Amino acid sequence: MKLKNNFFYTLREKAKDEDSISGNLLVQGGFIKKTSAGVYMFMPIGYKVLKKIENIIRDEMNKAGAVEMLMPSLIASEYYEKSGRMANFGSSVYQLKDRNNKHMILGPTHEELFAYAAKNMIKSYKHLPFNLYQFQTKFRDEPRARYGLIRVKEFCMKDAYSFDIDEAGLDKSYQLMDKAYRNIFDRLKIKYKVVKADTGVMGGLLSEEFQALSEIGEDVLVYNDECNFSSNIEIAPCFTEIKETSNKKGEFKQIYTPNAKSIEEVCNYLGLNSTSFLKTLIYNVDGKLYAVSLRGDREANETKILKLLKGNEITLASNEEIEKQVNTSVGYIGPVGLNIDVIIDNEVLNMEDFISGANVKDYHLQNTNIKDFEYKYAADIRKIEAGDLTINCPYPVKLTKGIEIGNIFKLGLKYSESMNLTYLDSENKNQEVWMGSYGIGLGRCMSAIIEQNNDDKGIIWPTEIAPYQIALVIVNTKDETQNTLANKLYEELIARNYDVLLDDRDERPGVKFNDMDLIGIPHRITIGRKAVDSIVEYKNRSESDNFEYSINELLDNIKNIIK
Repeated sequence: MKLKNNFFYTLREKAKDEDSISGNLLVQGGFIKKTSAGVYMFMPIGYKVLKKIENIIRDEMNKAGAVEMLMPSLIASEYYEKSGRMANFGSSVYQLKDRNNKHMILGPTHEELFAYAAKNMIKSYKHLPFNLYQFQTKFRDEPRARYGLIRVKEFCMKDAYSFDIDEAGLDKSYQLMDKAYRNIFDRLKIKYKVVKADTGVMGGLLSEEFQALSEIGEDVLVYNDECNFSSNIEIAPCFTEIKETSNKKGEFKQIYTPNAKSIEEVCNYLGLNSTSFLKTLIYNVDGKLYAVSLRGDREANETKILKLLKGNEITLASNEEIEKQVNTSVGYIGPVGLNIDVIIDNEVLNMEDFISGANVKDYHLQNTNIKDFEYKYAADIRKIEAGDLTINCPYPVKLTKGIEIGNIFKLGLKYSESMNLTYLDSENKNQEVWMGSYGIGLGRCMSAIIEQNNDDKGIIWPTEIAPYQIALVIVNTKDETQNTLANKLYEELIARNYDVLLDDRDERPGVKFNDMDLIGIPHRITIGRKAVDSIVEYKNRSESDNFEYSINELLDNIKNIIK
């Protein structure tokens, strides 16, 4: 592409309303433009990068034997109601009605429709297995759209769905997709970890996430290289060795703690640390209140609590709910004498003579022990922390942050059962189809690459997905010799199938150099005063040195030079 008289722009200043490096650089470099919170336009060079990512994904999906198709974004809600997921989506789904008053939604995901499509072909075991995929726009009404393309309301996703006769077949399809995903992210030059994750609203037997390592990541990853363990913190199991305790040492009594509501305030008032304190939180799970107790320095894991109770939705109870239904004061809650079910973390079983809320304003209980109250469940309900132990591993775990860029699910029979997706086996008996689901967020991949590859000048794209591989910069566009040489080199490189950008704008050289660095072109060739001698200057975006080459030398060695 020649820049003069073309649609290309950059911003001199950083974007004021972007809260991430990638979001700022994409806006400043003219790749994307925000139209409203969580909704972006892709400008020509941004769309070009997006399509290059798409083509890498498509190439690896095709190699894995998947077949591409396209589903609608506007979907009748009856499909999600049939699978039982409509209620699970809550307020995140965009809903509308057509002129005939038919309830429609903008598709947040497409498992149901792919199951419906598969029914057109699947009659016998002879029609299985197969894998279908698409690139499609998804819509989710994010309550906190942020970080540029990382958390948005409208985004492009590659989603694929495998169909098999049994669990062994699903395992094979799952492994094929796992290998394809690793190939994709390796080609995109993304540093990532694969972690086990919660199946969430998708449901099914198993979920694994591909997480791009980044400090801006919203997901916390738990790992241990010694035991080859990795997990999203949502489901990372904590190991607690239950020890024999004496169960009571001091006098169990109520103590006065005026205006001390938080753990920190109570600990300061009593001169104790938080490990001597039992923290009790009240949660609303599907309309029912539960008390959750854990050591004072620990954090409750809501995903684990929800799994334990087999619930759909969990929120912290409001002050009004607590005071009305539990008849206690917020800030002084404890498990002793509560009129709702109590759930304790396994670690509490090892605690002795701890401080707990007395359920009376300005009072706590001293020397509380397990036998002083009743509990319904003792389970692993806390968030794991760096230095903790997980199950089946004697070494402490570490934590890092990640951006979820892909996920793979073993859906099992979840959607086949609800959508009546069956086949006749070799004995002419009706059997349900085993499904898998596999997604990649293209915009998130773009952002993750930038978060991992940037400097104070701008983006550093990997060559395979850069908007252009090579930038030709004319120092003085009024110099006919420079123009002629640049255009000759431009045509020659294009003839050799290189993706080339020619900066022939009437701008100062510094502006052009800064723009090429900002948008992250991997290889820059400058045509300046030495054009009269057919000599140009080459610079790699990732390196500081410049090198001079004659045109013939450059073209003869271009493969090695830009490698």
